[in-house]
Amino acid sequence: MQHATISAIYRYPVKGLSPEPLDTIEIKAGQMLPFDRAFAVENGSRDFDPINPRYFPKAKFLQLMTHEQLAALETHFESDTQQLKILRGGKQVAAGNLSLPIGRQLVEQFLSAYLGSAARGAPRIVCADNHHFADVPDSFISLINLASVKDIERVIGQPVDPLRFRGNIYVEGWEPWQELELLGSRLKINDKSLFTVSAPIDRCAATNVDPNTGTRNLQIPRTLAEVFSHETCGLYLTAIADGDISVKAAISADPTHPAGSANRGLGI
Repeated sequence: MQHATISAIYRYPVKGLSPEPLDTIEIKAGQMLPFDRAFAVENGSRDFDPINPRYFPKAKFLQLMTHEQLAALETHFESDTQQLKILRGGKQVAAGNLSLPIGRQLVEQFLSAYLGSAARGAPRIVCADNHHFADVPDSFISLINLASVKDIERVIGQPVDPLRFRGNIYVEGWEPWQELELLGSRLKINDKSLFTVSAPIDRCAATNVDPNTGTRNLQIPRTLAEVFSHETCGLYLTAIADGDISVKAAISADPTHPAGSANRGLGI
């Protein structure tokens, strides 16, 4: 399998809101990217307990699959201060420090007014130490092969923004769908083994939403099923060592740990 490079890295500090591009970031074994899906917004409920946090399905929170209008918001998160800024049409419309009750309240009030009747009740920003709000309970890091996205684009006949897939690591240099050959193997970043390939990512209706406009203008899962006989686009990785990843870093399969079987059926 030919070598490839990392073309982009993203994290999503608040589940359902816009991504934060990164040039480089340190990773820890067994963990997600720092501050990736560290916050979520409960949709009219008060079930999440930060003292005893546990996994909840994504339907409990605001997210693009059911609240596509969130895509029209641009967010900026400062990890040092945990300050979140929300922009719409290039203008700031809300801001708050998510580590403080008053800061969360300011953002909650904006989201309540912005969503109106589309929300089930008053939005509530939640977080907990050493807890994440990914769509699966495992602490995965997601990888997208840009050539596979291009192949979807070829079939659909119109541009497909890779950010529809809300991945962490975007890779260029592989053939379309070549990443599926890596299930069960290890990946090296600049010749250091950092990840195991744990599972494919089966896609949901959130990928139908344009990440820039919030319009539902494609049928990604249906296209995958009808044309490729699967609904997969991307891989879930597990960090197996501490290290760092950066844009333009080389990524390759570790020949000492060949591909094997992996579980299917995990949704993003």
